[in-house]
Amino acid sequence: MAAFFSNLRNTILAGCALVVVILAIHFWQVGYFSLDDAFWLYFVRVLHILSGVMWIGLLWYFNFVSTPTTPSIPTELRPALGKYITPAALWWFRWSAMSTIVFGIVLAALNGYLVQAYTLDSMEGFSNSTYLMIGIGMWLGTIMWFNVWFIIWPGQQKALNIGNAYPDLTAEARAAAAKPAGMFSRVNTMLSIPMLFCMAAASHLA
Repeated sequence: MAAFFSNLRNTILAGCALVVVILAIHFWQVGYFSLDDAFWLYFVRVLHILSGVMWIGLLWYFNFVSTPTTPSIPTELRPALGKYITPAALWWFRWSAMSTIVFGIVLAALNGYLVQAYTLDSMEGFSNSTYLMIGIGMWLGTIMWFNVWFIIWPGQQKALNIGNAYPDLTAEARAAAAKPAGMFSRVNTMLSIPMLFCMAAASHLA
């Protein structure tokens, strides 16, 4: 058992296998097997949610755990964080942000409310609270995605010299690059709260 769960790939595959079992139970219960449009719509929604959990989870890890804890780490141990752990976390962070926004846009398009959401239902005179809520959430998510890819990631890449892309930067230049990256990470943490509220409100309050 310990050997099995020590391998992340096996763990993920086991989780997927459990999903297959649950789906089999579902199809057995309803009495038919169908991979219709409703199923694929649900499948995209699950991918959107999984991506979002990874993205916001890592965002909160950086802001609730990593950043506050780093000053208390002995100086001689900090290079391991910047050289190994943070670059790996940033890889998953930025690509989960990308997959979240892509699957979210695909989901909105498949549901037929992409334009209504991104225009905050202004074309219909703000008559649909669901479109307004989901639209605000989508705009907040889009802003957060932009911050990740065009401010946070480039800044951290320079600050930590990830991939040895900036070997000649001085310590002052690295610190200067880290400052806006850290600030916009906090901005994203702030925006994540109303973003999640709007996503949930679109289904439960609208």
